[in-house]
Amino acid sequence: MTTLPELAARRCYSVVNPLHSAIYFAPDFGEELAELGLKDGAAAYFVGRAAPLGRVCAGTVTATFFNFSHDLVARHIPAAWDVVSPEVALEARLRAADSVLRRVLGEEVIASKELAEAAELALRATEACSRLARPLYAAHAELPVPDAPHLALWHAATLLREHRGDAHLMTLVGAGLDAVEALASHTATGQGMSTKWILRTRGYSAEEWEAGRRRLRDRGLLTADNELTEAGERLRRDLEAETDRLDAAPYEHLGAEGVSRLTELATAFSTTARENGAFPADLRGKS
Repeated sequence: MTTLPELAARRCYSVVNPLHSAIYFAPDFGEELAELGLKDGAAAYFVGRAAPLGRVCAGTVTATFFNFSHDLVARHIPAAWDVVSPEVALEARLRAADSVLRRVLGEEVIASKELAEAAELALRATEACSRLARPLYAAHAELPVPDAPHLALWHAATLLREHRGDAHLMTLVGAGLDAVEALASHTATGQGMSTKWILRTRGYSAEEWEAGRRRLRDRGLLTADNELTEAGERLRRDLEAETDRLDAAPYEHLGAEGVSRLTELATAFSTTARENGAFPADLRGKS
């Protein structure tokens, strides 16, 4: 029995997550790794996010990231570890988080008591996260909490993101969706990444994308115009509801008052970050 208002946990997550993900849309981390000899943007992303797992193989990255083409992953992993080790990547990632947050939030926000409060609340929520069947979360949970409040907030936001992300992959596999089908059905909601962005970053060809859409149409989930059918809309709703259920513990632990306050603070911070250009304009949409 939940103690939270309906969708309160999802709303909280949705405004905390941008504080984590901003680092991967900014140039800072790529520039850090380029200086270390790793110049490819895809390689930088794989190394940065997988670093807590250690020097893993391409298959592990494909499995845990889920929505990237294995061919794209294998083009960079494990070779990238010979250029930038996981330990060095983690140090670079934290430096990038520092520079990105300082730029998109501003020094006044960074030094504010409100940001420190948000960090405390987010860290408290992570106390109830579970390592079970959540490999990316479990690996990140082994990392130390940074001392600086804004980096502690970024760390907590990262834990919450990977905890929900691992849970969401359980629901996608349970629904019988492969990576392209999951991406295409999400894009069809209007809330996922744009087709243009996916084809540019996920390693799939236009032919593979269309084949995934065709499989969704064959299952009655997409119309001939690649819009969600009633069954497709129901599936996407069910996927999010099941993800909410699997991801409820951190927010139940924080409690209604804490979730409400963290949502209020993170909304303000994420809005400021977006206004200061933290995310590319063509990220969202169906085009």
